[in-house]
Amino acid sequence: MASGEGDNKSTNPLAAETAHLEEHLEGWGEVMLAADRVLHWEKPWFPAIMMLDVSVVFLLIYWLDPSVLTGVSCAIMMICLADYLVPTIASRMFGSNKWTTEQQQRFHEICSNLVKTQRRIVGWWRRLFALKEEKPKMYFMTVISVLSAVAWIGQQVHNLFLTYLIVSFILLLPGLNRHRLITKYVGMAKREINKLLKQKEKKNE
Repeated sequence: MASGEGDNKSTNPLAAETAHLEEHLEGWGEVMLAADRVLHWEKPWFPAIMMLDVSVVFLLIYWLDPSVLTGVSCAIMMICLADYLVPTIASRMFGSNKWTTEQQQRFHEICSNLVKTQRRIVGWWRRLFALKEEKPKMYFMTVISVLSAVAWIGQQVHNLFLTYLIVSFILLLPGLNRHRLITKYVGMAKREINKLLKQKEKKNE
């Protein structure tokens, strides 16, 4: 049985990568499950708490006004501290006897989703370079247009506020997708646009 499972993992890259990520993030299991509950809004007040925390962090950064080098150094230092302390504290607070089958399954799903997201990003990156090889003019125009738009937005909006909006959107995205709010409002916008187009066509007739 063990050799058969090993062969299945070797022939299934997704399963192998997921298993490797699970092993690597084993000490973060409880923290990841808690973060997953918050990001997917299992409680109606989770989005408000999450946005309050993000706002406090960015207000602190705005108040301290650190240099780029100081900000990057502090961020890396916090990541290193979390990488060292979280698994140690979690192993003492949460024993293996508290790790249920349901929690293990959810942890597996989270790791699998992370691997799939990484694969999507790599796939988009490869398609971009494939476009460069197949249609260099379209690649050039697309990249220049996107970068010009991003540069213009960065010039119009304060860097810290723009970063705050991007971080907030990324953190809210899992909950928005789970509750289908993006689909709902995009559908409403499409219906309103179709109504306006139909009204315009009637006026032209």
